[in-house]
Amino acid sequence: MKGKTIGVVITDGVGSRNFILSKFISEVSLAFENVVVFSGIPISGMNNIEFPSNVKVVELPLYIENKSVWFFRKLKELAHMYLHRDYYGINDNLTRGYPNTNSLRSLLTKLAYAITKLFHSENNIKFYEKLQFYCFKKDKVTQEFKVLLNNESPDILFFTHQRPPFLAPLLYLAKTLKIKTNSFIFSWDNLASKGRMLGEFDGYMVWSDLMKKELLHFYPSTISKNVKVVGTPQFEPYVQDEYFITREEFYNKFKLDSSKKTICYSCADADIGRNDEVHIRSVWSYIKKNSLENLQLLIRTSPAEDGKRFEQLKAEIPEIKWNVPKWILAREGHAEAWSQRLPSIEDVKDLRAILAYCEVNVNMLSTMSLDFMLFDKPVINTVFGNKENGLYDDQKFLNYAHYKYVVDSEAVTIAKNEKELHEQLEEAIKNPSLRKTKRKALLDLEIGAPLEGTSQRIVKELKQLA
Repeated sequence: MKGKTIGVVITDGVGSRNFILSKFISEVSLAFENVVVFSGIPISGMNNIEFPSNVKVVELPLYIENKSVWFFRKLKELAHMYLHRDYYGINDNLTRGYPNTNSLRSLLTKLAYAITKLFHSENNIKFYEKLQFYCFKKDKVTQEFKVLLNNESPDILFFTHQRPPFLAPLLYLAKTLKIKTNSFIFSWDNLASKGRMLGEFDGYMVWSDLMKKELLHFYPSTISKNVKVVGTPQFEPYVQDEYFITREEFYNKFKLDSSKKTICYSCADADIGRNDEVHIRSVWSYIKKNSLENLQLLIRTSPAEDGKRFEQLKAEIPEIKWNVPKWILAREGHAEAWSQRLPSIEDVKDLRAILAYCEVNVNMLSTMSLDFMLFDKPVINTVFGNKENGLYDDQKFLNYAHYKYVVDSEAVTIAKNEKELHEQLEEAIKNPSLRKTKRKALLDLEIGAPLEGTSQRIVKELKQLA
């Protein structure tokens, strides 16, 4: 496939981790004569990365929707959610999104709700998108995108994330300029819990047969043969030698006691991890009650934040060790600040070591459940909050379609209170292999291909499309 040019659209820090710090860039650079990374992150944030000689990074101008584009996109997304509101997660997001104020933006949002409550068929959705895309024709930033595409002349555009609305002008232009498009479905919860994709692509890459089934359900005009099961590069660094560090290096770095077993609590993002401190205190209570078991606690905060919300807890319980992910903020003042946080190679090494050398993971229903299961470690999901007890209602997430598979698999345990958490910690520490078979079955369901060769499979499909 030499002679072809591929454009790879990287939108945020997680995409950078998945597609730049995995083997993807090296593999795609071997398969295509030219690789252009269209980056939604400032180029300065990638200065420490060595790219192959045929890889060029082009920074995308910052696109901000005007009122018309925003309104038509809102119609499209709300109609999609109304159409599929029988899915708990989608309905939850639909309900939560209804505004409580009467600002101009809120009134327009309420109008969009009123319209789409009545008109939300698949044909309605396509009409709203047509109106949205029509607004790009004379948009100034869209014209800047067009200049970039004309300068680089990609034969195919590969979107590493299917949702960010600020990429919609790129997709519009690709359709206008007859450039083939493909998108990777970014996360395991995106289809059954979120709103509409930014548009329809010529082809898709998905994690598993389960995700392919979901895609065909939510986007019925999709042609089945154009959806390829490839696994996900999100976990590929775990089988790359360059990210390995020894157990001794791990214990020294985080000042852990090598004679003790380590429990890792991994935090959720601040907006949904409001019970993190309650959960952490409960884990610490178990450790103190079982001092003879030689246990210690390591907390990994979310890469989407700086961990400052835990300063008081750190001061109060200095025995707890902390891993605040080494992600840098590449751009200030962005509408989605979390998207501008870039991972470091050091953090990938840290995370891999945490997965390899901690004995048990506790988290609030996050993808980290899969990360730890890939290293065959017991996982406990803490959801102490409900509608009655005054805590943030994190138990509602158990009803989200993507997580019901996890719950039903019994690969993890679910702790709804401290008593259950302490019982489950006891099980995990004393009988870590108890759920081994169930963990493997869940991984086979959620990640439909081996970690080894993930990038090769993705590039192979891209070559065929180009």
